[in-house]
Amino acid sequence: MKKDVKVYFVLIVIIIVIVCLIFYIKGNGKIDEETIKCIANKSIMYSSRTCSACAAQKQILGNYTSYFNIIDCISEKQKCTDAGINGYPTWFINEKKYEGVQSLKELKKEAGC
Repeated sequence: MKKDVKVYFVLIVIIIVIVCLIFYIKGNGKIDEETIKCIANKSIMYSSRTCSACAAQKQILGNYTSYFNIIDCISEKQKCTDAGINGYPTWFINEKKYEGVQSLKELKKEAGC
């Protein structure tokens, strides 16, 4: 009978560890609204409405897309030419250029938020 109690105890501990890991992993990619605003204030995203990577980037930004200065290089071609944009999405964060889709964690780091 003591062996059964030990087995159940070990199983319960394993289940608790797994549940904690799941919550940690899910919560690790989330960033609060104030941090999003901080990133948005320090960045410009150059995009194209026909770009699938840009659509993926906007999905990463989620409901906070409206906080960001996003320049559409189809309708504002000269701004993109002047900025030397070669591909989409391209970010300027604190006046440094980053090409490609960026995670929220990367944006936060580069913006210093």
